[in-house]
Order: sequence, then C-alpha cells, then structure tokens
Amino acid sequence: MAKVGKRLTGAYADIDRNRFYDLTVAVSTIKGKAKAKFDETVEVAINLGVDPRHADQMVRGVCELPHGTGKTVRVAVFAKADKAKEAEAAGADIVGAEDLMEKVMAGEMNFDRCIATPDMMGIVGRLGKILGPRGLMPNPKLGTVTMDVAGAVTAAKAGQVQFRVEKAGIVHAGVGKASFSEQALIENIRSFVDAIQKAKPTGAKGTYVQKVSLSSTMGPGLKVNISSIAG
Repeated sequence: MAKVGKRLTGAYADIDRNRFYDLTVAVSTIKGKAKAKFDETVEVAINLGVDPRHADQMVRGVCELPHGTGKTVRVAVFAKADKAKEAEAAGADIVGAEDLMEKVMAGEMNFDRCIATPDMMGIVGRLGKILGPRGLMPNPKLGTVTMDVAGAVTAAKAGQVQFRVEKAGIVHAGVGKASFSEQALIENIRSFVDAIQKAKPTGAKGTYVQKVSLSSTMGPGLKVNISSIAG
C-alpha cells in the first residue's frame, strides 16, 4: 500500500469526511488547504441521477463563469476568408482549413477548444475519431459550430466551460484557481451548478443533483451542502 505523504496527511488532519459543508466554509477550507507550489485549480464534481447510456438522460452544455477559469485557453478555428480574419482578430491561436486538418491528422493539437464555421464541417468531420474522444469536436449545441466565430473565440478565452456527464453520472469542471477570492469562487460555483440544473434532461427521474463535492488539484475533497449553493 502506497504511503500517504505528509502534506496530504496534514491537509486531511482536520477534515470531517462525513460532514456536508456549507459552500462558503467549503471554499474557505479548500483555499486554505491549497499549499502546492503552483496555483491549484479548484474543481467541482456533481453526481447526477441520470444514466448517460440513454439519450434522454444525457447532460451536456456550456457555462459562462462570471470570473473565468484562470486558465489560458488555446483556441483553434476552422474557417476561411473573412471568417478566418475575424477569428484571428478575436484572438484565436490557430486558424486554418485543409492545412489545419492536416496538422491535426499529423498529431499537432496544441489547442484546448475547437471552433468551426458550418461550411468547414465537411473537413472537420474527417477528424471525428481524433477530436471526438478528446472532447474537442465542434458541436452546434455547444456554440462551437457557428458563423459568429469572433463571439465563440471571445467566450472560450473569457472562461466558458464545457461540460458533459461521464458514464458514472458525474459531471465535473475547473471553476477557478485557489488564488481567486472566496466570493469569485462562490459565484463561479453557483453559476456552474445553475447551468447543470438548467441542463436537466427530460429522462431524468428522482433526485437530479445528488451530491456536490469540491476540491483543489492537490488538496482534500469536501462534500457540499446542496441547499447552501442556492445562496
């Protein structure tokens, strides 16, 4: 059995794993326990009462975090002519068409978000087996297949978070950095949970949001009292 490091042991020293913490206390505790030498990401995980194997219980969407994620997002855009120029002007890191497709097929994927104009989907569709498993395939429902490439690039750069429920019924996302103020983290978390609530699928039965947990990259996880998230 692997030994637990002194840092992690200390982090859990005064944590009650059976307690459901109010959101404000949970955020304060998580920030206080983030002792790594880098700015840890604060992550939220939500257990949902859904079975993603059924199409009418799939949970997927986007959320605009009011204070961003604190992460630098590299954006690739498949576009031509004027739309390519718009994407570049909006701050896209990589813009192209067939040439970008060839780079992706060759394994060059130095980006975190992929956006495409509708007329480029014939090209992008050929990359489905590469982009799909990485969660990078442009999708109209997520606003990443659009003629408004400038708006999509701006949103991605500003801290828009995409989410998709996993097989076990869990959805998670980074909602900020440990260096954020407590209020900023609280507002981001509430916005994310609200987006999950609004994305409730028609096939969901019983209790939809079953459990919410909060943690930092290297810190302990805390269960959050769901009623305290509503504010």
